[in-house]
Amino acid sequence: MKVAIAQLTATMDKTQNLQKAADYIAKAKAAGADFVILPEMYSAPATPKSGVTPAEVAEKLDGPFVSGLAELASEHGVYVVCGVFESIEGDEKRAYNTTVFLGREGQLLHAYRKTHLYDAFSYTESDFIAPGDKPYQVVETEFGKIGLMVCYEVRFPEIARQFALQGADILFVPAGWVAGAMKEDHWETLVRARAIENTMFVCAADQVGNIFAGRSMFVDPMGVVMASAGEEETLLITELDLSRIERVRGKLPSVANRRAELYTN
Repeated sequence: MKVAIAQLTATMDKTQNLQKAADYIAKAKAAGADFVILPEMYSAPATPKSGVTPAEVAEKLDGPFVSGLAELASEHGVYVVCGVFESIEGDEKRAYNTTVFLGREGQLLHAYRKTHLYDAFSYTESDFIAPGDKPYQVVETEFGKIGLMVCYEVRFPEIARQFALQGADILFVPAGWVAGAMKEDHWETLVRARAIENTMFVCAADQVGNIFAGRSMFVDPMGVVMASAGEEETLLITELDLSRIERVRGKLPSVANRRAELYTN
């Protein structure tokens, strides 16, 4: 399977962001990609520094932005994964930080609402984002089972482990990782750690520009960085050899060796 990461800079103009997504999805399809991953909150990067709140730009999942992505997925016959702000009925102050997973025919296969919010490094995401509370759920495709987690959540190994215990082979991580002292080092270390400890592929797609760090990457089940980006917009495309998972787990069966009877929760 081929996976494309579109490391992009989003603006507050959702129409412009959708057009850029269209351009990159077309390029990815031309290169043979089966999946295209766009970053977290790509619909519009509403943050305290932007002067616009997520609730002001949020839409329902059948709104124009996700519908536009669905049309692109259907037009090109690819899976599309993207972070958006989802509106909450009756809540004018907060939105959900949601990742949509669209099928090749444009159908919404899964919508994951970020559960662990970025209340760290003097940033309080919970002031304007409502956390999701649904159990973690893999998405089943013809290539295998895929888990979804978002940005800050790579700091919580138990989330990735939940997907591993459900038989996931691949983890997609849309992100808006904020640049800062030690932050890029943490990003690479944590993404690689989630791959190593669960012997799975991790595909991490970060925003770039504005306040974001870039450094998107593909990591294999042994923790090898297969491809990575810098600080500019780019399209990364990598072929994932799924037989690599079986070979790695054959010599490093760490998930199978887990002694579940010793854990209380």
